[in-house]
Amino acid sequence: MTENKRPKVNSEGQRELDKAAEQFEAFDSQVKEMTLDRMNQAPKKEVEQQTRLSQSELEKSKEIYLKPKRSFPPGVNPKTGEREKFNEKFREEYNFQKEYVRFIAQNNEVIGESIEFCLKKFPGTTCDEWVVPVNKPVWAPRMVAERIRSCKHHKLVMQDKQTTGSDHAGQYYGTMAVDTTVQRLDAYPATERKSVFMGAVNF
Repeated sequence: MTENKRPKVNSEGQRELDKAAEQFEAFDSQVKEMTLDRMNQAPKKEVEQQTRLSQSELEKSKEIYLKPKRSFPPGVNPKTGEREKFNEKFREEYNFQKEYVRFIAQNNEVIGESIEFCLKKFPGTTCDEWVVPVNKPVWAPRMVAERIRSCKHHKLVMQDKQTTGSDHAGQYYGTMAVDTTVQRLDAYPATERKSVFMGAVNF
């Protein structure tokens, strides 16, 4: 088996390879430095609310209570054979999160398509599969609404910056920056009054 060898290039080609390697290392370093807090500071892309109902319309609308499509029991530790246990320190939070709230879900990626996901917020509880219809008021546990609201991604862009080399010709290199935060899915309180989504601004 022959040994892999770097291709032979002239001095100009070697300079280009070295420059590309430096740019890649700088890019890799920037990505590693991007914390979630920094990314969440990016401006949020405005998305129009697809369904707006008056309080009167909400009161007249059908009451839809959602339940998990399927539930999977807590896992078993393969080493001990013991089933995963719930930590009672989180009982109050768990009780709060499982309370039913009324909201309207919205799919911003595939408009009109139901939202499907599995949710297991606390160790020692079941993993539940949920199917949430969109653009209509529904009742479901608070943790379901908040899970939908958390579905977002960050759009990253490369920004060109210029530096002046020893030959004063000038060189451009790319730096990674967060452009916008895109809300893929969303959930709005199905009421004109203030709701009680935990940690949600203005709810």
